[in-house]
Amino acid sequence: MAFGKNTIRSFLLNRNIVVESLLLLVAVVWALNFSVVKFTLEEIDPMSFNAFRFMLATAFMYLVLLRSGQKLKAHKGDWPKLIGLGLLGNLLYQSLFIVGISFTFAANAAVMLGTIPVWIALLGRFFFGQELNKFVIMGVFAAFAGIFLIMEGSETGITLASENIIGDLTILVAAFVFGLYTLFSKQMLGRYTPIQFTMFMMLTGGVSVIIAGIPWLIQLDYASVSMAAWGGTVYSGLLSIGMAFVIWNYGIRQVGPVRTATFQNLVPVFGLILGIVLLREQLFNMQYVGAALIITGIVLARKKVHIARRV
Repeated sequence: MAFGKNTIRSFLLNRNIVVESLLLLVAVVWALNFSVVKFTLEEIDPMSFNAFRFMLATAFMYLVLLRSGQKLKAHKGDWPKLIGLGLLGNLLYQSLFIVGISFTFAANAAVMLGTIPVWIALLGRFFFGQELNKFVIMGVFAAFAGIFLIMEGSETGITLASENIIGDLTILVAAFVFGLYTLFSKQMLGRYTPIQFTMFMMLTGGVSVIIAGIPWLIQLDYASVSMAAWGGTVYSGLLSIGMAFVIWNYGIRQVGPVRTATFQNLVPVFGLILGIVLLREQLFNMQYVGAALIITGIVLARKKVHIARRV
């Protein structure tokens, strides 16, 4: 009997190691995506790029849905909410992200977008009765201090005449929008499985991204796009949006949401490093300090908080 228990324990431990290795891979995929997107946007305009990658991601998620055997049927009265969330989380957020990263460094974008947990904490406090403990409060202050240092520490300082500042601000707005999307999605995720909900988001927001990109798709000079840029599009659509989502939700089911979420803390760190190493992006000393403060704030903002019950 003891041997049987030890065998089961060993099996579960090994399975968790495999799952966490896959989650680490997802963190690397998402971090590398910042550099891949920045590189690809040199040859493909932001709107066309978004349209291409959502074509791939939507097709991929449809195959995942078929493979899972789940049905795609919305509950009565849910369509307005699903459409609104799709437009918020895909059309608006992805448009802001793509436009923002085209104006700033991939390293900056990785760190700025990593502030999503900070925005979730703040929005949760003001709109959903979520209490902030001392760690989260410290995280919020650290993150915003870091944001100021990254902007002020740039070559031009804080000025709207700088493309980097415009890009940084746009990415921050994107992070704010995705924080809203995450909080408002919780109710729907209680009614649908992650695969079903994501497919709904692809059919609403994802398709809207594709439709919005049609004018740019028509004007795109396809002959001038290199194989490397097409490869970046496939990477961002199939791996960063499609495959990564499947692994992420598998991780939530196997090792729990808390342990899974810790791997997202690595994304801004890896993204910062990869942007500097692969794209030769140069940050100033004050910006490195700012990045460290933001990453510290992200970790603190993920500390468990008590959700106040509303009567």
